[in-house]
Amino acid sequence: MAELKARLRADLTTAIKGRETVRAGALRMALTAITTEEVSGETARELNDDEVLKVITREVKKRREAADAFAGAGRTEKAELERAESKVLEAYLPARLDDAELAAIVDAAVAEVAAALGEQPGQRQMGQVMKLVNGKVAGRADGGKVAAAVKAKLA
Repeated sequence: MAELKARLRADLTTAIKGRETVRAGALRMALTAITTEEVSGETARELNDDEVLKVITREVKKRREAADAFAGAGRTEKAELERAESKVLEAYLPARLDDAELAAIVDAAVAEVAAALGEQPGQRQMGQVMKLVNGKVAGRADGGKVAAAVKAKLA
């Protein structure tokens, strides 16, 4: 079993025993999403920690979007619940990259592509650079922010 999934289950048990309803609800939903991902497709399989992180990242994004929707509709109580659940799940994600760290990773990826091409890459090579950057970032930065940094560097 994936280490992260086991940790989520143990934390869920602790939250239930401690009567932490928000925490237990968030962990329960995350574990349900992980199980759904495991049984989707042709055959059931066990997710590794990287795949579990992707599912948790997706769940955090859903919570943020739901909180924004509820806030926009004037349902502040539901928006606060979604934000609280998002914070619970964010604790299981790796630390976010700051702008300087992201810029350094983008610079290294551009240099690597430039070395392979023998010339400075342009907008046409954005896909190659994004592939390298996403491999190194691995969920520690928002995809839109990564794309914007790569686009700015290649412009």
